[in-house]
Amino acid sequence: MPKSSNQKLKLLYLRRILLEETDDNHHLNAEQLVSKLEQLGINADRKTIYADVAALQDYGMDIFLQRGPGGGYSVSSREFELPELKLLVDAIQCSRFITEKKSRELIGKIESLASREEARQLQRQVYVSDRLKNIDEKIYYNIDALHRAVSSGVKIRFLYFNWALDFTRRDKIYRNYRHDGAY
Repeated sequence: MPKSSNQKLKLLYLRRILLEETDDNHHLNAEQLVSKLEQLGINADRKTIYADVAALQDYGMDIFLQRGPGGGYSVSSREFELPELKLLVDAIQCSRFITEKKSRELIGKIESLASREEARQLQRQVYVSDRLKNIDEKIYYNIDALHRAVSSGVKIRFLYFNWALDFTRRDKIYRNYRHDGAY
């Protein structure tokens, strides 16, 4: 019988703690894991931690035990390696069609795939000259509609244009169609 209502969630919390707080350079020993679980209202002792870590390893989680001073348990491999996450962050930041707001949201989600320490390394800024971010949030829906149309074999057509500014016109900002307005 569980000692507390959260006791049944102990393995899930332990998994989350290991994923968020450990990596190849940051380990947590059994006592630290017991303490972190107690902060969440879950009773544990060193012996159950050993059994719980073994259960997570049996489940397929790649947990490494570093023995000796400063050692402990850590997640040694993840779905994405840190250089892959950095590449994704750079691609998002360089993309013109992704808005600043959406870029922050996506990068936040990518950071959740790394430990806290590794996530700090993803907080970097890529600068690309003459590259402005889009401000139209609807662009994601337009891109999705285009992908669905292409995947379904639907014929699509569109006009290329640039936004132009002319103070002599009634509509100061207007579309300047390229290719003589041809689809």
